[in-house]
Amino acid sequence: MSKSSPRRPFGRKSSGTVTVIEAKVHRSSARNARLAFILTAVIVGLLAAVVAASYIHPILALFAGALIGAPLGGLVWVLVRIWPVLRLLWWWTPEVGITTVFGFGWVQIVNRTPMLVTLAVVALVVGVPAAIPATRHQLVAWTWCFVVRHRLRVCFAQFIIANQSGSLPLILWAKPTPVGERVWVYLRPGLAMADLEGRLDRIAVACHASTVLVERASDGNAAYLRFDIKRREVLTATVASPLVDVIDPEIPAAERIAATVPTALDLPDVDVPTVTLPTQKKPPATANGSKPAATSSSVPDDDISDWI
Repeated sequence: MSKSSPRRPFGRKSSGTVTVIEAKVHRSSARNARLAFILTAVIVGLLAAVVAASYIHPILALFAGALIGAPLGGLVWVLVRIWPVLRLLWWWTPEVGITTVFGFGWVQIVNRTPMLVTLAVVALVVGVPAAIPATRHQLVAWTWCFVVRHRLRVCFAQFIIANQSGSLPLILWAKPTPVGERVWVYLRPGLAMADLEGRLDRIAVACHASTVLVERASDGNAAYLRFDIKRREVLTATVASPLVDVIDPEIPAAERIAATVPTALDLPDVDVPTVTLPTQKKPPATANGSKPAATSSSVPDDDISDWI
């Protein structure tokens, strides 16, 4: 029988549960944990039995191998089974660490100092970094690094194609840059850099950025990528030049006469050059008025066989 779920106001249904690990990831983790348990228990058990058979009876060696392989297989099963939770904790490691440190410090201050001293310490811890521009900018930049890691995780979970098991890429760490943030990501099987290059505009929207670039962080590993998230322009700022201070303001400015720059070539104004051809001498006429015979350019001593 199906149970009717309670209804919220405005006709919306309430499931009463919050999904931390997706169902696909949960099923994949359970299947991988069973396989890991069986393989570890069988392999370790057989190896332990073979080694133990050299010292005790083979039947007793089998029992010894089972006693060794089963606990180790159970340990591997636990590690594989809780891997989605460990990955979730890895995503929130900076926030959990910062919250733990500040919470521990707050408890210690409250238990050891009066209320006025506690408020004064909190005001100094919060107010001094916020009042100094350099410190404030660094805090804002690192805060964006934490935000971007979660925004990239949302992108991988929502609209970027993943593998059949539903496991997301491992988002490693992030650091601020002059134009935004830089994030390193390790891809899972089923994704490539080409799959991300066609969705950079969507990633930029999800990260509240102007543009996003992706490139390989290692020449020998295609799964190790680097995301450069750009939020602002740094090359458009006005840079003060020290050369202005070198010029003496009391030196009078000399008036410079601008020369006329030719813009076209006026052919009628160009004189046509006069070309003088060399005069050729007429050959002397013979006594009978006939043209002289052409003289042979060959030397009498030349042998025609030398030219063949």
